[in-house]
Amino acid sequence: MFQYMYYLPIALIIIFILLGIRVIRPTHRGLVERLGKYQRFAEPGFHWIIPIMDRMYKVNITEEMVDAEPRVIITNDNLNVTVDAQVYFKINQDEDNVKNSQYNVDDVRHQMVSLARTTLRNIIGTLSLKSANSERNKINKQLYDTLMSETKSWGVEIIRAELKQIEPPKDVQSTMNQVVKAENEKIAAIDFATAKETEADGQKRATIKHAEGIRASRILHAEGEAEAIRLVYESANQYFLGNAQLLKRLETLSNALEENTTIVVPSNSDLVNVIGDLAGVIPAKQNAKSNKT
Repeated sequence: MFQYMYYLPIALIIIFILLGIRVIRPTHRGLVERLGKYQRFAEPGFHWIIPIMDRMYKVNITEEMVDAEPRVIITNDNLNVTVDAQVYFKINQDEDNVKNSQYNVDDVRHQMVSLARTTLRNIIGTLSLKSANSERNKINKQLYDTLMSETKSWGVEIIRAELKQIEPPKDVQSTMNQVVKAENEKIAAIDFATAKETEADGQKRATIKHAEGIRASRILHAEGEAEAIRLVYESANQYFLGNAQLLKRLETLSNALEENTTIVVPSNSDLVNVIGDLAGVIPAKQNAKSNKT
């Protein structure tokens, strides 16, 4: 009995030590309080606190996402739209910001959701449904800027804020779908007409180009024929016309000599010149006959 009483204090000490062991992962930071008062900041690793007197609060410093959940908001044109958004944030890992996230705000996640809802209500309440659908980036920026401004003392960093959905009432959505369909059909009809016009214009230009090609070909062919005729004419004048005249003169002289025709040579002319102009000579016999008559 006394032997067991001897080991009891040792067992209590071991239990006391084990109860005070704390291990913090790299994704967390710790705040140690002693009797309700802040004591120290705990980095990742092994820590020991005094059981019962000390208490450690672990704080997640990784990026987190909160969903504002769908809420009905009235737009500027008095339409009830269902809006949902998501906010991504993280608690900064230094000691001051971790303390602010626990001591300056009751519940970071809950407060972030409430603030996002209120901000969306204020933003979309000033926009029409059409503007809200077409200006999502603007809404996201306004939501982000507001959250950054309002959470400065919370020790958090807003990573991004995104508008998840904007859904109008079903009857309004049906009408919008019909309008979009009509616009798309109109655009498609215009594109088809433009394509046909472009095709017709292309065919017209191709026909003109073909006709111009035929015309140019015929002009070139005619110019070639004209050039060939000109060359033939020049060759004939150069090589044939002189020879033909000479041949005619020789033929005339030959006929005259065969018929013993008397050739009258004027006293003031040379025989060579007379023979050169035999094509125009009048025979002496014919002159005598004409004189007798």
